[in-house]
Amino acid sequence: MNRIPSSEFAPEALSDRERAVAERFAAGLTYREIGQALFIAPSTVRTHLATIYGKLGVRNKIELASHVTGSAGARSAAAPDVQQAPPVLAVFPIESLNAEERWHRFADGLSSDICVDLARYADLPVIAFHTMKLLGNRPESFNDHVQAIGATYAVTGQLRADDHRVRLTIQLLEPRSGQLLWSERYDRPMEDILTLQDSLTESVINVLAGCYGTLATLGRKASRHKAPGNLQSYDCYLLAVEQHNRFSQEGNVEAIKLFKRSLELEPTRARAWSELAYAYAVQACSGFDSDLDTALDNWGAALEQALRLDPTDPAAYTCLGDLRACRGDMPGAVEAHARAYQYGRNHADTLALLAGAKALITGDPEEAVSLIDRALYLNPLGPPWYFGMRARILYVVGRDRECLSALDRSSQESPSTLIFKAMAHARLGEAMQAADSARRLKAEFPLSSAERFIKGYPVTNPRALAAMRDGARLAMID
Repeated sequence: MNRIPSSEFAPEALSDRERAVAERFAAGLTYREIGQALFIAPSTVRTHLATIYGKLGVRNKIELASHVTGSAGARSAAAPDVQQAPPVLAVFPIESLNAEERWHRFADGLSSDICVDLARYADLPVIAFHTMKLLGNRPESFNDHVQAIGATYAVTGQLRADDHRVRLTIQLLEPRSGQLLWSERYDRPMEDILTLQDSLTESVINVLAGCYGTLATLGRKASRHKAPGNLQSYDCYLLAVEQHNRFSQEGNVEAIKLFKRSLELEPTRARAWSELAYAYAVQACSGFDSDLDTALDNWGAALEQALRLDPTDPAAYTCLGDLRACRGDMPGAVEAHARAYQYGRNHADTLALLAGAKALITGDPEEAVSLIDRALYLNPLGPPWYFGMRARILYVVGRDRECLSALDRSSQESPSTLIFKAMAHARLGEAMQAADSARRLKAEFPLSSAERFIKGYPVTNPRALAAMRDGARLAMID
């Protein structure tokens, strides 16, 4: 029996629910992700797809994607603009320019690792690697293939190698405009092949997918050009992260409002829940609200939702460890931080957060220095809060001059910057500078103090606690 070409099927052949399933599956979402977005069971998604394949006469996801794209122009004017759809990322298999088969295998393994890790950390859907593998790394019509699978961004790469060195070139493209958005070249000495693969994957992922990485930066720029009424859940999430990372009272209030709006539009966005929890954590330790107990309760409620939706989110586990310490559960804090490291050991944002936890809550502050330095190595685009975290760690280990240098690169709107500046200057015997920071803290953040930071962060590591109370006494900010 001859298969009828998909072009002979009108868009009305699918119900609204079937069309919604088809579009999301073609864009690379899993059964579980589609089910969460549409509030149906994964098994129901599977049933819908069987019906869709039968109605359209398609045999695989690529044919389905082509049909979805081809039928888009036949939809009514009421259909959403493609610019309003959530962004989707496609990672094409890296092209090996070496003839040897071992380097082709290496390139495929590297492509797969990048794809998997981006799906974990990039906060936007990533098309499954096996789908991209079907297209190959040099399709005859690159733009047609990318647009057929609904990609907003595409990652491509080339690999060259000899017995001594490996060179990887990676590019991020916008298919609609053909614009090159970012490119980087990585040179590595030849070493153990798996170690080399991990090293290259880490470098690419952290530049692309960090909280101030290339993808988030592009997303924020696009979101700022939209009218407030056109903002999608992802737009609100990105803008909320930007406000949150100011670590100011005004930014924290705006971040909480934007995270809540993002979650109204898409309640299953797990990372928005964990970032909302962090916003409440900042509210707790910074004295942005006089009601510490309510901030802790909100912090816990947001984390419960985050971990229900994604039980492997390292940011949520780091935040959970901090909350457990606030509530006096130190074994629970240690366990949560260990889980965070297990799930995020190669992610710079997670390492930066864990470094602060190790120095101020539980662990060896000297080891925390290595963790924050590794985070800055993995993500050279690290935002100001990385340096604020590094400053706290350096203060705890007694490197006050370096602490002050790091504070110069941290958020200047945060009360914690003034707290640590006052304490570091005081320990260095710089009374005038310490007094100036203390005066500013009292004038700009009347509810903030070293003691409030200690209770709300919380600072439970004995070495850190002694250092902060000594510095606060000297600076007269206790």
